[in-house]
Amino acid sequence: MSPSSEPILQPNLMEKHALPSEIQLHQKSHILEIRFDDGARFLLPTEYLRVYSPSAEVRGHTPDQAKLQLGKEGVNITDLRQIGNYALKIFFDDGHNSGLYDWQYLYRLGRAWQPLWQDYLRRLQDAGQSRSGTDPFEMLNARGERPAELPGHQADVSAGSI
Repeated sequence: MSPSSEPILQPNLMEKHALPSEIQLHQKSHILEIRFDDGARFLLPTEYLRVYSPSAEVRGHTPDQAKLQLGKEGVNITDLRQIGNYALKIFFDDGHNSGLYDWQYLYRLGRAWQPLWQDYLRRLQDAGQSRSGTDPFEMLNARGERPAELPGHQADVSAGSI
């Protein structure tokens, strides 16, 4: 996690708390689809979820302790478990399962996918690293699927409108 992505992921006390109405794992396409009760629908690639895991192992206890996640292009989800009425525990096939994705965090990941994904790609580049394979969001767009559908919005949320 970088200091630039951290504010986007912080809870906003004025933010409405939408709850998931449907969660569907598409293992073949490596996508977690989440619909919320306010009408929002997000298609979240498993790589994206993994590199933005809310675990201390990934985020650190402070932003400067965050660990850049490398080589997660092919990661998939093996299991999902709802934790109470507030979160989802995601089990990844690389053994990672220590982060709890609360509903607000998943909503923010979906809503802000563009600036967050661009921030991740920039941090990779800054570290002299790169991804292999096709960008998962470009794959969604090539199939005519939008990563984010927000109530009252015709197009995906861009970095300038968050």
